[in-house]
Amino acid sequence: MDLLAAAIAVFTGLGAGIGIGVATGKATEAVSRQPEASGKIQMLLLLGAALAEATAIYGLVIALLILFR
Repeated sequence: MDLLAAAIAVFTGLGAGIGIGVATGKATEAVSRQPEASGKIQMLLLLGAALAEATAIYGLVIALLILFR
């Protein structure tokens, strides 16, 4: 049962990967439409990617806590 719970917790990485991919695609489209705003777009992209990656790290920590408690 613990292995199943850990596997489900690790799936947060899948959501984070999809989210970062979609955000990167949209940022690329935005820069191609408005190259003069690339600095702002890049800053927002990095902030969003960091927040999405944080959820993946939380999922990994929860999975490790479940496995090694």
